[in-house]
Amino acid sequence: MTEDEVITALRTAGCVFAEEEATMLIKAADDDAALRQTVARRARGEPLEQVVGFADFAGVRVKMRPGVFVPRVRSELLVREAIRRTAEHAVVVDLCCGSGALGLAVARQRPGIMLYAADVDPVAVACARDNLTGVGQAYQGDLYAALPRPLTVDVLLANVPYVATTHIPLLPAEARDHEPHSALDGGGDGLDVFRAVAAEAPAWLRPGGVLLSEITEAQIEPATAAARASGLRPEVVTDEDLEATVILAVR
Repeated sequence: MTEDEVITALRTAGCVFAEEEATMLIKAADDDAALRQTVARRARGEPLEQVVGFADFAGVRVKMRPGVFVPRVRSELLVREAIRRTAEHAVVVDLCCGSGALGLAVARQRPGIMLYAADVDPVAVACARDNLTGVGQAYQGDLYAALPRPLTVDVLLANVPYVATTHIPLLPAEARDHEPHSALDGGGDGLDVFRAVAAEAPAWLRPGGVLLSEITEAQIEPATAAARASGLRPEVVTDEDLEATVILAVR
């Protein structure tokens, strides 16, 4: 396929940034047959990052696999706040880690940390292990049940699913059809998983340790209430440019 043919195929499929995506697809393909296959996958709506096999996020290149949650630009706020609170040789946990992107980005800036990542999805864990080789360990299991014991945590990153169940059908098709619902669905008000994480956090965090999670602006009040109910001291950080909101809850 020529570049013009790739661009036309992507435009026809509704890709807004067809020219930029065409360049990435062409670079990622070893030959014409591979290019035709990747263009077809993208035209069917598969996320570009899954198709080309990587995502550039918060200063790191993250290996991706089909079916794994794609790290969002807005989550750079979560990484930034985690780095600010991560001292040398800190114990950092990336819970609901997906590809391991958040933990990897923190480790890039704080290379002396001990990093543990966990996710319930075996495909995500395999992807995280690809990304965290030589950097940290990734485990499969449901939230804290996946982690080794005993473990005292300084920084607990928990980018939990926080979309309300009734809002799942409203998500873009890329997410709805190509990412696991376990990485998206946060229950009735979107905070079911966050509440579960906050409830157990004091048993894992050292005194002064912090839990960080991404939420929506509408979830600030119930999320801070959940943190307080668990004995944690919450604060909220926002970034208008990233359209991101992060709750920090300190033990």
